[in-house]
Amino acid sequence: MTHSFALHVPDADLEPEPLDAAQIVAGTPEVTGKVVWESPDGRQLRGIWQITPGVVTDTEADELFTVVSGRATIEVEGGPTLRVGPGDLVVLRAGDRTTWTVHETLRKVYAINL
Repeated sequence: MTHSFALHVPDADLEPEPLDAAQIVAGTPEVTGKVVWESPDGRQLRGIWQITPGVVTDTEADELFTVVSGRATIEVEGGPTLRVGPGDLVVLRAGDRTTWTVHETLRKVYAINL
């Protein structure tokens, strides 16, 4: 998108983003998402991401996000355990190795810097 816009996040249609089977620790979590803005050089992304209940691992990007709905516990290897829910703002550092335990389907809006 090249101009300013507004989007109602709870109703936004998201596209499937299949998880690598190696990331799934427990359950059958499903991920959907949508990039709503990308910088011309591709180094900045803004979007919406959702995951259903289960346990997954990830290696994070430099990301700031706000939880819109749902709840999860995010364990940062060698760092804090974050319990997040609606209205929480979270900052993850590039390279953080995390384990996400998703208790209720979680939807977030994010800003990633690559």
